[in-house]
Amino acid sequence: MATLARTEEQRAWDIASTVCDPEIPVLTIEDLGILRGVRIAEVPQDEEPHDGGATPTAVEVTITPTYSGCPAMDAIGDDLRTAFRNAGYASVHVNLVLSPAWTTDWMTESGKAKLEEYGIAPPSGRAAAGGHSGPVRLSLAVKCPQCSSLNTKELTRFGSTSCKALFVCQDCKEPFDYFKVL
Repeated sequence: MATLARTEEQRAWDIASTVCDPEIPVLTIEDLGILRGVRIAEVPQDEEPHDGGATPTAVEVTITPTYSGCPAMDAIGDDLRTAFRNAGYASVHVNLVLSPAWTTDWMTESGKAKLEEYGIAPPSGRAAAGGHSGPVRLSLAVKCPQCSSLNTKELTRFGSTSCKALFVCQDCKEPFDYFKVL
């Protein structure tokens, strides 16, 4: 029975992992690391459709936003509900969890590569989880996703979304987004 439940849970994870970020459509919520968990359960009696068939399956998905005010969370929740209903799940519940806070350390290496291919410099370095005690952090050069130059300059700390900064390459002169280390 445990193997059957694990198989169903893996199937549900696979469905959730196909949902893309609406702000950066080349990334899935799994690539971003905001997909935190998927749990399978039977549908409560009061939610069951009364068609006489087998007990329907419910799914509970846990996601963490890149930051607490992220406007994409509503769209992602809707897309998750649509993906699961299209796959035959009777009930879908999306939990938005703020703690622990999301960090760019949760992004997959595949996701970072997709960002760069899309023209957004991926986060470089690791987040300073746990506070700001210890040595002072220095800013590192951000590599241009167009020409790979390190001769870049930050234009503004906030780009097209709060989790990105706007940079310009001093060599190829192209502006680009940088996904900030958070």
